[in-house]
Amino acid sequence: MEILEKFKKIKAFIFDVDGVLTNGEILVTENGEQLRTFYIKDGYALQLAVKQNYPIAVITGGKSQGVKLRLQGLGINDVFINISDKISTLNNWIQKQGLTNDEVLFMGDDIPDLAAMQSVGFAVCPADATEDIKAISLYISPYNGGRGAVRDVLEKALRLQNKWNQDTTVKSI
Repeated sequence: MEILEKFKKIKAFIFDVDGVLTNGEILVTENGEQLRTFYIKDGYALQLAVKQNYPIAVITGGKSQGVKLRLQGLGINDVFINISDKISTLNNWIQKQGLTNDEVLFMGDDIPDLAAMQSVGFAVCPADATEDIKAISLYISPYNGGRGAVRDVLEKALRLQNKWNQDTTVKSI
């Protein structure tokens, strides 16, 4: 099946955080707080996808409440943090959404994402993902994690499904 056809069939999205929604760098402050940066263009696309009623989940091994608050601020309510078994979390979420694994796109970047990515219909990754992840990905974004890779896959899917628009009601991100 052609890659664009895969994008047309996607009904839900799952993303990792570090290395996908962020560039994978963590700034540690003197008091031990771990800070990450998010890319505003990824945020716009996430918010638009939510507005278009796509189910979106974020599954991460990280423990940051700040990450959860940022994503919830974009309208993503299914944010699973501190997850060591991503595949069971993924499968439970897919079942609750009434979807099949084939209808789901998962974007990951490193070994903790491997099994979950292999269990969905459309495994994708950023340009700077590890080689093991690139090897199993059906699509490799030309953008790095935290620098537009999420926007790239969301925009492709929404455009191909005629759900990408310049809606001015998307709130400031």
